[in-house]
Parts: sequence; structure tokens; C-alpha cells
Amino acid sequence: MEGRLKTTELTIRGRISDMQSAPQTLHHSVSQQRCGENTASEQRAYSIYVPVVDLKDNPLMPTIPSRAKRWIRGNQATPFWKKGIFCVRLSRLPSAQEKQEIVIGVDPGSKKEAFTIKSDGHTFLNIQADAVQHVKDAVEVRRNMRRSRRFRKTPCRANRYNRKKGKLAPSTKARWQWKLNIIMQLSKLFPITHIVVEDIKARTVSGKNRWNTSFSPLEVGKKWFYDKLKKIGKLSLKQGYDTKKLRDDAGLSKTKNKLSEVFEAHCVDSWVLANWKVGGHIEPDNYKIMFISPIRLHRRQLHALQSAKKGIRRDYGSTRSCGFKRGSLVKHPKYGLTYVGGCSKDKISLHSIVDGKRLSQNIDQKDTKLISYNIWKSH
Repeated sequence: MEGRLKTTELTIRGRISDMQSAPQTLHHSVSQQRCGENTASEQRAYSIYVPVVDLKDNPLMPTIPSRAKRWIRGNQATPFWKKGIFCVRLSRLPSAQEKQEIVIGVDPGSKKEAFTIKSDGHTFLNIQADAVQHVKDAVEVRRNMRRSRRFRKTPCRANRYNRKKGKLAPSTKARWQWKLNIIMQLSKLFPITHIVVEDIKARTVSGKNRWNTSFSPLEVGKKWFYDKLKKIGKLSLKQGYDTKKLRDDAGLSKTKNKLSEVFEAHCVDSWVLANWKVGGHIEPDNYKIMFISPIRLHRRQLHALQSAKKGIRRDYGSTRSCGFKRGSLVKHPKYGLTYVGGCSKDKISLHSIVDGKRLSQNIDQKDTKLISYNIWKSH
């Protein structure tokens, strides 16, 4: 596996000629674009599959880029974007309705997690995602702001009913909801029939109160997650030691650096879980990874945390920017494919979908073209 190339760069075009890189919004690095430098096995390993849907947006079996390109040029399909992933929609009835079993393997984690979509013949997509970690701090800030208003001369309303009673804690639900959202979006592009998840368990330790506080939220959160997954496909659970045995049987190793962006960090586990269910391979056939992070939307709040001159607090936060939903993918003549950030007066800011860096904050909305709504950014 040494010498493999890792691709994290995003395409900024949407023409047919760019379809080789479009499905995961990724394209080959400069060294990979020199076809003469890649062996046949490397080119097969970096092959990309285009999700296909019918006229009613029902997912069909994915296809190879060359076939999708012929469909588009022959007016048999139209291209579109779905949450940053390039897809095609057939303009005719599909020639065959047969579907293979497609499974998604899930390796959950506290900071990084992985998803692999696979059939017995191909590995269609590997995803390494950053977990949602900001909700706990955001809830604490909100609580402190509400408490501080009690000592100022501000309007006061009666306490509301405790809406959290009997429900998931905000931080717990946000973590598991993020995993569920990814699977739900992928199920709209791939005809997923089975879901295999590495079951994580919390254990209590006598005298470790700080450790034991994480027991209940984890167990309650994953139970809620499993109940939702059963509505999408057939659910199978594997323990951590089962995953390790599957890795050993396949001759695969896992790196100790869990935060690294390599196949051996997390996708190796999601791949062996998917391969256990559907079979077809004795070693991974696709090492290409799509790296995503959740786009944090600053919801509208009463006012900014810090007051300006004369004690005036300006309005802060919103999920809309001049008519665009924040995080939406737009195309700009100069910056290419970007996503929408904040706004000021009649101008919007554009951010890189690679690292989230702001490219400009003085963009006229008329100069952009909406591609699709989005819930994550790639990096």
C-alpha cells in the first residue's frame, strides 16, 4: 500500500469534461493527472462512480464516468449536484431495473468517523467525516447569556416547560443526527439495502465519576440512532473485536494516529464491515477518500455577545444570506465552486469548500449561480 496517493482537492468546474472528478467533488492531484505515471492497478483503484437516479429520483446502480458522459451528450441524462456530489438523472426509462445488494459500513467515533458504500463488485465511495463537537460549548454559552440577562434591565418572560425532559441531550443528538444525515443523503443516491455499524459501548468504572457521566448519553444516543437506521435498511451490528478480526483476516493494519487523513485511520474499518456483509473482495479495491466536515450555521440569536458603543448590542446570526441558505454551493466566475457564508448589506461572502477559508466578502449575488444546498464542506 506504500506509494498510494491521497486526493483531497476539489473540482471547481461542472462541465462534462470534468466528470472524471465530479462524483465526490474531488479530482486527482497533479501527479495523478499524468496518466503515464500511474499503473493500471492504480488507475482502477482511483476509479470513480457516478450516482444515477431515475425520473422520480429513485436511486439506481451507479455507473462509470465514461458511460454517464455518453448519456449526457446523447441527451439521455441530465447532470445535477446533490449535497456537493455530482450525479446524473436519466431522461428515459432505465434499460434494466435489477439492483445489486449495496451495503454501507459505518465506523463511528468521537472526533473522526468513516463510511463506505460497497457492493460485491465495487467500492463506490469512502468517506471520512469530522464529528460534531461544538454543540456542548454552544449550549453552555447560551445558558450563560440567559443567566446574565437576569442581572440587567431587560424584559423578562416566564419560564417555559423543560423541553429537554425525556429527550436526548443537545450535544448527544447532534452527534448521532450528523451520522444519520450522512446516511440519509447517501441513501438518496445509492440503493442501499444493508447497514453495518461497529457497535460502541460505554462501561462504568467504580469510583470514576467523570468517566461514568458519559455512559448514559452514549447508550441512549446510539439506541436512537439504531432505531432510525432500521427504517432505511437492514441493520447489522459488529463489536470492536469483530472488526479487528476482519482487518487481520484481510491483512490490513490500522494506524495509531486516529486524526490522520489516510485510509488506514478509519475507512479501513468501515470497508471491512461493508465487505463482511456483501463480500466480493479480499483487499480494498478503492482507496480514494472524500473528507467532509459539518458546516456550522450560527442560528439567529437575540444579539451579539459583546456590546458595542453606548452598550448597544447588534443583531447576530442567521441561516440566510441575501436569499441563499448558508452553506449552499454556488459557482462564481472567478472563484469557481464555493459555498456561501455570511452577508453584509447586499453583498455575500464566499468560502473555499476545501478548507473553509473566506475567499471574498464583497460578492454580488447576481454574479453567482446556485448549484445545490449543502450540509458539509470537503477538506
